[in-house]
Amino acid sequence: MRPEKIEHFKGFLSQRLQELLGHADATVSDMTDSNESYPDPTDRASLESDRNFTLRIRDRERKLISKIKEALERIEEGTFGICEECGEEIGAKRLEARPVTTLCIDCKTKQERNEKARGD
Repeated sequence: MRPEKIEHFKGFLSQRLQELLGHADATVSDMTDSNESYPDPTDRASLESDRNFTLRIRDRERKLISKIKEALERIEEGTFGICEECGEEIGAKRLEARPVTTLCIDCKTKQERNEKARGD
């Protein structure tokens, strides 16, 4: 992969990482600073539902943060964009769609087929 393309992905991943970390900080701040007390059970239930939804989103983002950090490590190691299964270069379109991927489209398709056959 060309060095300018690697730099493009490095910049994109770094920016996305900072955004996600900012969301996490804002969520923690909002939840710890909140002194809301709702006497109405419906309002309390709505607040709890909103908080649970937010926490589920942040949990997904936490997993994405981990994948982004791993992708940035692969960039530093020089293995970014190389399929972990077959060793071939991952297509640019696939990397644009999912820059944290570690498998080319053929290997990912094969993996999903195997998981489906096993019932995973």
